[in-house]
Amino acid sequence: MPVVVMEYRTLGICGPKVPTICFGAYPIGGGLGTVDENQAINTVQSAIESGITFIDTAESYGTSETIIGKAITGRRHEVTLATKLSGSDHSDTHIQSAINNSLKYLKTDYIDLYQLHSPQPKWPIEHTMASLIKLKEQGKIRYIGVSNFSDLQTKEAMKHIVIHSSQPRYNMLFPHLEESTLDFCKKSGIGVIAHSVLAKGLLGGKYSPGHKFAVDDERRLFNFFRGQLFIDIHAVTTKLSEWAKSHQRDIVQLAIAWVLANKAVTSAIVGMKTIDQVKHVTKAADWKLSRGELIEIHNLIGGLQPSWIKDPTV
Repeated sequence: MPVVVMEYRTLGICGPKVPTICFGAYPIGGGLGTVDENQAINTVQSAIESGITFIDTAESYGTSETIIGKAITGRRHEVTLATKLSGSDHSDTHIQSAINNSLKYLKTDYIDLYQLHSPQPKWPIEHTMASLIKLKEQGKIRYIGVSNFSDLQTKEAMKHIVIHSSQPRYNMLFPHLEESTLDFCKKSGIGVIAHSVLAKGLLGGKYSPGHKFAVDDERRLFNFFRGQLFIDIHAVTTKLSEWAKSHQRDIVQLAIAWVLANKAVTSAIVGMKTIDQVKHVTKAADWKLSRGELIEIHNLIGGLQPSWIKDPTV
């Protein structure tokens, strides 16, 4: 597969340069249904060869860390590797155990970006950050990020250590939910790695009302894939699909391009389970939406227009 020239953006202030599309490892870990291990390994390697050299996983993503470790054997130097501390235990003992397990599964001696998967108020943030500082001093991690933190929670964490990245949910269906966080990160020099870019598949162009998910697919439990809410969302995504087709693209590529049009975003995390999906997703990297097109899309979606579309300086 020919190497695609991918745009790179700097993660935070003085952070690593990463491609604008990040390989999301949640699906290959089994969260959205079982994936054959060899298929998963081949998918990761195909992504790397396509220029998607930024990989995001977490200790809680099933078998994903083990799969990635096998996929990057002999080519660790080619990738920027991010993983996350999951769960509610932010004690120093657990953090040390968690990082050592991640290093073992990923077959590496350092993590480029280590992130807190979610805020855990019962653990004082200064104690958690002290543990991460220790990991940095030990050479086990290089940069520190947060995931699913509000702007206020991120601001509190910044009092104790340099935060290079934030990982909020951000997609074209529900953009207003994280606007304040993206605005804060942009002003604070924090890179944004957007997750749920395809809204768990709502923006995948594959599912229609009445679809039944397999028992090993967590989406069978999600409200937005049920009843009238799913019907309403599907009506919007159908319009978006038609708009994308009129531009010789599809809704998956549109969803990625839309997120990347916001310059507060450093990279868009996209889950991929097959080589064909990698090839397809990679094509979104060169789609630059104009301000006029963004307004057209907004009108199709409805709701409040994001401020970054209105502001000509962003």
